Amino acid sequence: MTEEERARRARMIESKNKRIRQLRSRIILCAAIVLVLLLGIAVLIGKSKKAEKTVAEDVSVTDEKYIAERPELDVELLPVNKYSRPGTALSEVNGIVIHYTANPGTTALQNREYFAGLAETGETSASSHFIIGLEGEIVQCIPCNEIAYASNDRNADTISIECCIEDESGRFNPDTYQSLVELTAWLMGQYDLDVDAVIRHYDVTGKNCPKYYVEHESSWRAFKSNLVDYIDKNGQEKSK
Repeated sequence: MTEEERARRARMIESKNKRIRQLRSRIILCAAIVLVLLLGIAVLIGKSKKAEKTVAEDVSVTDEKYIAERPELDVELLPVNKYSRPGTALSEVNGIVIHYTANPGTTALQNREYFAGLAETGETSASSHFIIGLEGEIVQCIPCNEIAYASNDRNADTISIECCIEDESGRFNPDTYQSLVELTAWLMGQYDLDVDAVIRHYDVTGKNCPKYYVEHESSWRAFKSNLVDYIDKNGQEKSK
């Protein structure tokens, strides 16, 4: 083998070794990235489990107390009719379903009148036990011992609360929100429900309702946490 052939072979070997080193470096880099991602996922799962544990601990506190005093209500019951108040008995209450009106700027009474008008128009079947307005006013449309046409397959065992909104974001303003906390907390005590029984319309059908709480899961969790805190702070001890 000539000197030139030996040199060429040496260059080929060196080039091959270089490619091997580069490949090894890439493999190490990819492995490191995967490890970092796995560690990140583990941290997130750990935080999630910790949050779930915290909620569970809070719920146990809620189970020991209830809100005895009913918030102020404007009772404006709908006339019995097949489109918005069928008069069907609600034999049991296993949950409270939160909704939003989806028509920004309207009041609780305006939404109540829409439900009442369905008796004449017959355009659809819709109603809610309660509507909370933009100033925090609570209007009751259906007695709590009757079903409302609000929550599809859960009409038969839930109480529904509609909340008015100011704009397309669907977010409840502070007055609406506070009344929602107070009303929901009181209903939980009336029917001996824990915070897990408070659900969104979305949880029943997948509908984007209440919009803000579907699109902002953290705000929904914060609402349920606020319910627990409100009951813990203002509730009375349950009888043993």
